[in-house]
Amino acid sequence: MNELVRSITWPCDDSNERKDAEPDAEQMAEWIVTNGLGGYASGTVCGMATRRYHGLLIAALPAPLGRTMMLNHLNECLVLPGGVVEAVASEELAGRPVTTAVGRIVEFRLDAGLPVWRYQVGNVILEKSLLLPHLQNTVYVVYRVIPDADKRAADGSSEPPVYRLILRPFVQFRSHDAPVDTQQAGPYRFSAASDRYEVAGPPEMPPLRLSVQGRSAAFTLDAAQTTPLTFRLERQRGYGSTGEQWSPGYFQVELTERTPCTLIASAESWETMLALTPDEARLSERGRRGRMIAAARRTARGGSPSSGLLTAADDVIDAELVMAADQFVITPAGRVEDTARAHAAGEEVRTVIAGYHWFTDWGRDTMISLEGLTLTTGRTEEAGFLLRTFAHYIHDGLIPNMFPEGQKQGLYHTADATLWFFHALDRYVEKSDDTTTLHALVPRLTDIVEHHLMGTRFGIGVDPGDGLLRQGQEGYQLTWMDAKVGDWVVTPRRGKAVEINALWYNALKLLEGWVRVTGGDQRAEPYARHAEQTRASFNARFWNEEAGYLYDVVDGESGDDAACRPNQVFAISLKYPVLDPSRWPAVMEVVRRRLLTPVGLRSLAPGHPDYKPRYFGDLRARDAAYHQGTVWAWLIGPFIDAWLKVHPDDRAGARGFLDGFIPHLSAGALGTISEIFDAEPPYTPRGCVAQAWSVAEVLRSWVKTAE
Repeated sequence: MNELVRSITWPCDDSNERKDAEPDAEQMAEWIVTNGLGGYASGTVCGMATRRYHGLLIAALPAPLGRTMMLNHLNECLVLPGGVVEAVASEELAGRPVTTAVGRIVEFRLDAGLPVWRYQVGNVILEKSLLLPHLQNTVYVVYRVIPDADKRAADGSSEPPVYRLILRPFVQFRSHDAPVDTQQAGPYRFSAASDRYEVAGPPEMPPLRLSVQGRSAAFTLDAAQTTPLTFRLERQRGYGSTGEQWSPGYFQVELTERTPCTLIASAESWETMLALTPDEARLSERGRRGRMIAAARRTARGGSPSSGLLTAADDVIDAELVMAADQFVITPAGRVEDTARAHAAGEEVRTVIAGYHWFTDWGRDTMISLEGLTLTTGRTEEAGFLLRTFAHYIHDGLIPNMFPEGQKQGLYHTADATLWFFHALDRYVEKSDDTTTLHALVPRLTDIVEHHLMGTRFGIGVDPGDGLLRQGQEGYQLTWMDAKVGDWVVTPRRGKAVEINALWYNALKLLEGWVRVTGGDQRAEPYARHAEQTRASFNARFWNEEAGYLYDVVDGESGDDAACRPNQVFAISLKYPVLDPSRWPAVMEVVRRRLLTPVGLRSLAPGHPDYKPRYFGDLRARDAAYHQGTVWAWLIGPFIDAWLKVHPDDRAGARGFLDGFIPHLSAGALGTISEIFDAEPPYTPRGCVAQAWSVAEVLRSWVKTAE
């Protein structure tokens, strides 16, 4: 795999010098590495833990445990020749300045998507890198001294100097979602056998296993509790923000220019954890990433051989987005029944993490993301696994909205995820020509449509008078605009929502075509009639003549809602657009002028009484803004689809709508795309630092608009 590096200059805007100014903590550059199970490691570039989710090993454990914080932090000191001790970085756990001489970060980069730091420690450059082996709850943290041959020559020395690295691990076993002030149920227990060390917590949880591989490695038992640590972003977001961590002692290991050292921490068995040497783990992961990018290139180029990395600027961006996409497609830990069913059929189970750090797998997000995450990247077989896994959970004509953390059963409160399932299946069948899966699923799809025609849960059902799909039940948020605080549903949108009916028409037309192939014209005719009724009613009811765009909801609790929202784009963007083509240009001009930003579409146009320019504050304040102006990156995909239907020769202009995402790859969580952004400049990234449908739709659109 050729070099693929994204560097940031240092000091950057979130450098250690800003600690007294109490900046907006959400603007601090972050990094994230995932393990294909839903587990991850994550933090800020400068080393300050600002989120409850920041740690070096968040393990994906079987239900009911779910993702669990196992290794929070490493305190690092380097002992120079002559006995001078220097801390590696200039901030401790919570950003409190240390009082001794300290090192400083001189470089940070993502090397093939993996984080690498370089610190100036005294007159030494110390490099630290991190990786998580695929499908393991294990982290490798590697330290090496960068050779300085010129200095050695000036000193007249032929042998590299010997340094001593001191590593003190800190832990706070808890759910990764639990507040940082969560108290441990009982004392931690520490044990050692030869060079193997274990920290044990509650009996239901696996121990954290630790090993240091390097020259003259040793451990000193010296248990310590931190003073209370403050996590700025948790405080900023209105959550418990002060907690303590515990350390059993510290490792010491000698370090030279020729002999690096590695700390390995794991929730796996000793045999699994130590199966790979640090060099083997690095080469395996880089090889996996190289093959993944090559497969995506072949797919994008119609199956032709990859031309290699870094042949053009486009290659850099799409390679990074392919690696970002890989973070979300996982083998779920602990879903034993799903795994057994898949293995019995000779398959593997897959699902999609909707966003890091806190989302689990969501039906809606999975179906919207499927094309970009899997079909665009050459992972067609995994797309089939995903679709067949979710098909198993169809119940009352619905697929699950989400699987809560640490649980096996899904929740079904969604009006659109099931309709997006039709869209995802269509994209899969077109790419794979997998008629076997299609034929197997047509009866399930027919059952879905029949449930919607008769009426199913949460008030989801077709109005027989006009063929439009309505939805809504008190206390539930059923569309993608699903913010809820306590009993307050911020945007209930009960009634006939514009994108729900665009998706409903698209699903009817898709099913009509599939039934014609599998069952003949006569069986398909009822779906054709329902589709035509929906199309005629949609164009009669949703067109707002005075405003020149579509109503967001008709027949709602307060009548027709004329709020200018991006949901109307789906009436144009889908394979079977429900809106009359004569109205496309007017809708797209309004959306371009009032909703388009460099990083996606606003969820509500400025000027509306409920418009919020900034997503900030405690949970209630944030959710009040979540779909009331806040920009959503994923919406750029359907916008570009619709734009190219109206302007089919403007591929270059469509590519230009993606330009704002290029600098974003060096902001937020580096190398990936955030969930949301403020509605006004500078469009600060907010929400999840890495979001599946954001990455999927930008990647899909990037490939689609390539010249």
